[in-house]
Amino acid sequence: MKLACLHAHHSNIDYIESALAHFKIELMHFVDPGLMNRVTHDHSFSQLKARKKVKEQIEWIASCNVDAILITCTNYIALLNEEDLSCSIPIIKIDEPYFDAICQMDKPQVILSNPNTVEGTMKRLKDYAETKQKSLNIEVMVIEGTFELLMQGLNEVYNQMISSYIRKIIDDGKKEISVAQLSMVNASKQLEREISKTIINPLDTLSSTIVNLLHTTKK
Repeated sequence: MKLACLHAHHSNIDYIESALAHFKIELMHFVDPGLMNRVTHDHSFSQLKARKKVKEQIEWIASCNVDAILITCTNYIALLNEEDLSCSIPIIKIDEPYFDAICQMDKPQVILSNPNTVEGTMKRLKDYAETKQKSLNIEVMVIEGTFELLMQGLNEVYNQMISSYIRKIIDDGKKEISVAQLSMVNASKQLEREISKTIINPLDTLSSTIVNLLHTTKK
């Protein structure tokens, strides 16, 4: 199977490559940080224009002889309207398996997010929970100043900040903790190994979706 991956930043490539290395999948990566930059900083760039750009990107990727498309950016996903697309191949939204895991939790939860993505992430989570008729007990914590570190390539400093923030809220053990962005996975996984506590992340929850997709494509 050939899986195309659409990223808003090149750093997501390594996460996906590592997570899916044990699957028999050929990966093709497409990276475009420009759209999210314009959406964030150019107030003259309307939502309509942004949606049109996403539509063009998805249809271009679909024409490249791929079997499915994985979108790794929540903001891209939020802009996508599948009813407008002229392609019919499966589109995997990386946040949906993650949302499903969150919706299955009964305990109070803390979700950590970056400031540039939190609005789109939480809107999609709320909509997803409503479709599943789930009531969530969630506290959202935004880690300020992290997105800039990531854009500057200061990954080690970024990971240390994420890890330090998680440590501050994990001591009481009364809440489930998850990280909403792929960029937070390395820090959370390292901390998992140190403290023997599961921290939900969108990379681990993606695997079951890929298994189901592979099973479907073999039929």
